[in-house]
Amino acid sequence: MDQGDEGDGQTANAEFSIRVAAGIGAFTCDEWDGFAGTTRGDAGNGYNPLVSYAFLSALEESGCAARRTGWQGHHLRLETAQGRLLGAVPCYLKSHSQGEYVFDHGWSDAFERAGGRYYPKLQSAVPFTPVTGPRLLVGKGEDEDTVKAGLAAGLKMVTDKLGVSSAHVTFATESDVVTLEAAGFLHRTDQQFHFFNEGFSTYDDFLATLASRKRKAMKKERREALADGISIDWLTGKDLTEKAWDDFFAFYMDTGSRKWGRPYLNRAFFSMIGERMADDILLVMAKRNGRYIAGAINFIGSDALYGRNWGCIEDHPFLHFEVCYHQAIDFAIARKLKVVEAGAQGEHKLARGYRPVTMHSAHYIAHPGLRNAVADYLRRERREVERMGEYLEDHTPFRKDLQE
Repeated sequence: MDQGDEGDGQTANAEFSIRVAAGIGAFTCDEWDGFAGTTRGDAGNGYNPLVSYAFLSALEESGCAARRTGWQGHHLRLETAQGRLLGAVPCYLKSHSQGEYVFDHGWSDAFERAGGRYYPKLQSAVPFTPVTGPRLLVGKGEDEDTVKAGLAAGLKMVTDKLGVSSAHVTFATESDVVTLEAAGFLHRTDQQFHFFNEGFSTYDDFLATLASRKRKAMKKERREALADGISIDWLTGKDLTEKAWDDFFAFYMDTGSRKWGRPYLNRAFFSMIGERMADDILLVMAKRNGRYIAGAINFIGSDALYGRNWGCIEDHPFLHFEVCYHQAIDFAIARKLKVVEAGAQGEHKLARGYRPVTMHSAHYIAHPGLRNAVADYLRRERREVERMGEYLEDHTPFRKDLQE
């Protein structure tokens, strides 16, 4: 695939063309739903609601992911010479590194101290969402290897043609990273903590896999979390009323404002996803004295529950752990979901039955000097992430006799 003229946002050769779209609205919903993993309708396709058209369009239409917030849509369309859509990359032109959860502030600082210009950069990601999912989207029925290779090459070409410093593909699947590495991207790893449902019928089945001391501590923690007259509701589908969103948004704003200064998501966004994808959403809401006081939002995939934002307006011991982690396990077991992904970082999740899991990203650095420095850093970082993962796995709360 050779680089061509881009006066109309297009890079092309005789075989394929890459067209840059300034917003998700450049795709129809049917086009986006034609990519593997983006719609619940296809059984067994590993549906991830966070790469769905409904979710991404709500981020843009609400103004959360927009030029003024530093997330300008720059999505790639891979098409045949005849204009048939083969694949896509959800991508943004970024003027900062906020809301990404894979930190490159040190890279930008070093490059700019040396006289370079790090921003803008390209970021292939779901904004504000540290959840692994497909980034090289392939049309159903298309040759996966060919389309992914075309998308990886196209992402590099667009980076070079725009003259930006770099392109970053974060929280990518391992198969996407293999393709991107073959195209010259650098591989980066990090860690999260996930719960794995080993066919449990009840929460007690899960508890039986824990060491006795850990099992007793978990039961005590859950009792104390609800000790002050607190009850828990699961809201999904038609239960997601505007009143429920008002309550949750108050929690989100209160906690978000204290935690990172300015929450990324606005009230309109929650109304949009409530209207467009209610059956893919679970609100875990804590109630005391007849009113909701805390809550967490989760997204329901075909085989995974994706925990996202939490907030509260009252502080109670262990309530955060109950709402975000224990209730997510309860729901996954009830729905027979295989995995709970409970968000970024958090070694405290280890004691609550979540295991260390390696996350992957891929990075194309245009400047040779910066690229070499980053490559050296990533080699050392990958070794450290691997060592830490092995150490943490040795300190899980599970019974040793079940791991032999």
